[in-house]
Amino acid sequence: MDNWPRDYGCCILDQVDSTLDEAHRIAPDLSAPQWIFAHQQTKGRGRRGRAWVDPEGNFASALIFRPQVPMHQIALFSFVASLALYDAFVAVSVPPKQLSLKWPNDVLLDEGKLAGILLESTTAGRQAPHLAIGIGANLIKTPHVDALDPNALRPVSLRDQTGIEVTALALLGELAQSFDQYERLFVSSGFAPIREIWLSRAARLGTEITARTIKQDLRGVFETIDAQGNLILMTDQGPKSIAAADIFF
Repeated sequence: MDNWPRDYGCCILDQVDSTLDEAHRIAPDLSAPQWIFAHQQTKGRGRRGRAWVDPEGNFASALIFRPQVPMHQIALFSFVASLALYDAFVAVSVPPKQLSLKWPNDVLLDEGKLAGILLESTTAGRQAPHLAIGIGANLIKTPHVDALDPNALRPVSLRDQTGIEVTALALLGELAQSFDQYERLFVSSGFAPIREIWLSRAARLGTEITARTIKQDLRGVFETIDAQGNLILMTDQGPKSIAAADIFF
């Protein structure tokens, strides 16, 4: 792949159970950031243990690395990854006006779910923890409806929605370059510029949404995200800061 970022390795597999699981397996021996790509993933997973279904031809990859930011900022890499994925889609000719970012970690195409991102920390002996970022995208097909959460946002595929056909490896090349750039920005300048760019691409900013936490459903206006990446929801009871939730439009 042309213009591959020099500080990142790449492992291409024909088949794997999960690129995230592979990331955890190789972490103890890791000497540099490593992208893991699989042509076929048999046991992909999403947030809160949900299955991630990967029809053949779609994108399945993970990045494993040791973050160069304070521990309390590691979760903010979900925003770094979503910006990188957004730019990767633009690089393969997707019109930016059709793309948006759903808090905390989905990329939308015409307000349908095109791609998802999952962060998992992993230990490497006595050293500082690594971070594994799993990324899946519907390039060719969408999963069967019966494999989805009934309340989930409708899935869309890049080919069906736009007519654009791109190989998974071509997308990986663009993604790796974009991630390298945003990761450098995050490390050098902190979360503020990442936050600003992310908000400029946020789905449903300034409109009413529902945030489903473990304890309750909260309805309100999506006002912003704060310096910790929390969603700020203006409810009838005042502003609420939400660290983790499923979002419904």
